[in-house]
Amino acid sequence: MSQVRSITLFCIAFFFLVVFTHLAHCQVLEPPAAAPMPPMNDGTAIDQGIAYVLMLVALLVTYFVH
Repeated sequence: MSQVRSITLFCIAFFFLVVFTHLAHCQVLEPPAAAPMPPMNDGTAIDQGIAYVLMLVALLVTYFVH
């Protein structure tokens, strides 16, 4: 009787150890909530790209005119 009781107690303790370890591990590995994404382009990047292209064209025109 004592041996059955000790085996049962060991099984219950092992079960709770596995369950609590799993719960603790899942909470640690849970990824943080993602922040909302800002808009990909707000127009200023496009404007800046157009300005760079126009400056390059102006530089090339100036170079070839001289």
